[in-house]
Amino acid sequence: MFISTFDIFKIGIGPSSSHTMGPMTAASRFIEKLRNFDNFLPGAGRLSSIRCTLYGSLALTGDGHQTKRAVTLGLCGLLPNTAERLKADSIEQKVNKKKRINFERSWSVRFDPNEDIIYDYRTDKFQHPNVLEFRALDQSGSVFVKERYYSIGGGFVATEKEFLCEKKVKQETKSFPFNFSNASEMLQMAKTTNKSIAEMVLENELVNFDSSEINRLLDQIWEVMNSSIENGLSQEGILPGGLKVRRRAKHIYKALKEEKLGNVAPPHIVNDWISVYAIAVNEENASGGRVVTAPTNGAAGVIPAVIRYYLDHVPNSKKTNIPKFLLTAAAIGGLIKTNASISGAEVGCQGEIGSAAAMAAAGLCAALNGTVLQIENAAEIALEHHLGMTCDPIKGLVQAPCIERNGLGAIKAVSAASLALRGDGTHLISLDSCIKTMKDTGRDMSFKYKETALGGLAVNMIEC
Repeated sequence: MFISTFDIFKIGIGPSSSHTMGPMTAASRFIEKLRNFDNFLPGAGRLSSIRCTLYGSLALTGDGHQTKRAVTLGLCGLLPNTAERLKADSIEQKVNKKKRINFERSWSVRFDPNEDIIYDYRTDKFQHPNVLEFRALDQSGSVFVKERYYSIGGGFVATEKEFLCEKKVKQETKSFPFNFSNASEMLQMAKTTNKSIAEMVLENELVNFDSSEINRLLDQIWEVMNSSIENGLSQEGILPGGLKVRRRAKHIYKALKEEKLGNVAPPHIVNDWISVYAIAVNEENASGGRVVTAPTNGAAGVIPAVIRYYLDHVPNSKKTNIPKFLLTAAAIGGLIKTNASISGAEVGCQGEIGSAAAMAAAGLCAALNGTVLQIENAAEIALEHHLGMTCDPIKGLVQAPCIERNGLGAIKAVSAASLALRGDGTHLISLDSCIKTMKDTGRDMSFKYKETALGGLAVNMIEC
């Protein structure tokens, strides 16, 4: 099943794609659902208040991921790709003060985020750990409209019916010229047609977009990615949330530039350059800044860091190769999402940083003119060596160990691409086998290590 590049890479806000962007999108969708009811307007004597229940991982780590804020903003009509921080802050403050949500025609309904967002910590109630349910209540407190949504990673949201694979009301029936559902099919199609992965993805995108729109969207994705790097490199101070994590990217970047000018840095310092780009992005994400899901917010720094490494440190690099990089990376991300998961709450951090590293390795290998076989090999190497990685954010914040993990994930991606380019693409373990192993490992992994903050570093950190 083909997943568009522009679904894999979504512009949004931090700190989490599944816990912030997903709930915001779900809340906005619920409001649109309400608008389709004849009794939506208060004059009909029906709609009086709205309540939301967060289940499982959304409840356990919702505070650290600003889920309550996301739900509030979504109910007020904001979406992750258009939300501006100052406007969002103002709207949130008004709702918290007045305990009401304003709609058109100068009327409002009751909604107190502190009372009407309910936390249910059970992790085995549904078939996915990230579930939220909205209920619209009448004046007597009876429910007349409700909907349950699954936040399935990377900002993707599905209603319960959609998630359980029932017929989708608005399902697209378009066919794609290269509708590969696994890596084996992708390799075979490339061999048969003599096309690269990026070329096949591009032809798929042309079903829904013209070439100028595709170029515009790809340019926009890289522009936001690069802006998140630059913003992170220029900021300092303490990240929000209570852990008192200090921003480091600006200080590290300054030191690296001084070492470069002095021509005294040993070759391995290039790893610090890769890391600082990734750290900059994820410090921005942790502060609620603007980032691109790649494929998630928690792993948003890996791909931008590898692209900046390619542009700034690889001789004869070309900015014109960025679209090839992104299209190739998106193909790998789509395969992982289709056949396993990119959700930390579902399979642990192997599904976030592991997926991002595989995507980045494939993209870099493509930009360096690797063959299709070498690209698939690069993705497999990067993913294989993240298998079993847990998701154990301290206090539920996307800060520790998440920020540094992006730096190390980017370094692994570069190493994987380089190693793959040293070979001819033949290797023992296929990407499909690696993706299946990640899914199986995630299924067997204790829920404590899947974005619940109930295990691992989240409970073993010794506070000074």
